[in-house]
Amino acid sequence: MAKTSIESQEQLVSDIKSVISDAEDMLSATADQTGEKLASLRARVKARLSDARERLIDAEAALRHNTKVAARAADDYVHESPWTAVGVAAGVGLLVGLIIGRR
Repeated sequence: MAKTSIESQEQLVSDIKSVISDAEDMLSATADQTGEKLASLRARVKARLSDARERLIDAEAALRHNTKVAARAADDYVHESPWTAVGVAAGVGLLVGLIIGRR
């Protein structure tokens, strides 16, 4: 899995946590409000938030697992081909140095 994909998934998890937190705050703020429609709406939102929280936990666990698998694969590759890894790292360092040097 690409690093940018992992970062975007981490950002998505963070954003969903924020939305869930905001929705829970909104539910707390309207707790003293009465009315059948509002009570029904609060119950539906609460149920959906609970479901979203469970799915978020599952997605976060999968993201952690995929990150560990990718790190393990990279570690295995470096151990199997250390000179190739050193060459790639040197090449990337050279390119970054050239780009920075031109500015």
